[in-house]
Amino acid sequence: MTFTLAGPVLEGALVRLEPLEHRHAAGLAAAAEENRGGYAFTWVPRADEVAEYIDTQLARAANGLLAPYAQISLDTGRAVGTTSFWEPRSWLGHDRLDAIEVGFTWLAASAQGTGLNTEAKFLLFRHAFEEWRVSRLELKTDARNTRSRAAIEKTGARFEGVLRNFSRSWVPGERDRLRDTAVFSITAEEWPNCRERLTARLAAGPAGR
Repeated sequence: MTFTLAGPVLEGALVRLEPLEHRHAAGLAAAAEENRGGYAFTWVPRADEVAEYIDTQLARAANGLLAPYAQISLDTGRAVGTTSFWEPRSWLGHDRLDAIEVGFTWLAASAQGTGLNTEAKFLLFRHAFEEWRVSRLELKTDARNTRSRAAIEKTGARFEGVLRNFSRSWVPGERDRLRDTAVFSITAEEWPNCRERLTARLAAGPAGR
């Protein structure tokens, strides 16, 4: 048996993560255009690029590299962003998953700071550690993206260092350049404390966001 990367629907009190499909395109197009001021370091399509964006992510999914999600606000029922499981790794046997990354995350401006991102991360982390039994979960961001780095650290993930010239830059004017990438991780041994930390943040409501 070989592990196949496929993300199920995951639902909390604020957000439902649905496997990404073209039916989410209209909502994502509107979400991406609300306010683009915070997307300097992140790959977020323009409204007219959403269909191609979804095609690209579904092609990665077909190759077993990605399990992409649309983030659905339970308050409005609208797609307000995306996220993904990414780069599955099996070192100890093909029938198990040893490590996974969470990435390709972006949210509409109106969904930021609402707790939706915190709950989405909790749902993804919990599934990875408690259903797939991974030993390691990674998160990466542009090393210059201080806002993203702070948000990742709030999840309880540990900063491991910066990989220089590691991946493509998404900064306008830098599409032909490589970026330095900050790497964070959570291990299976750290997950119980991280779970408790995220649960407390969610229970605290706006004060914990």
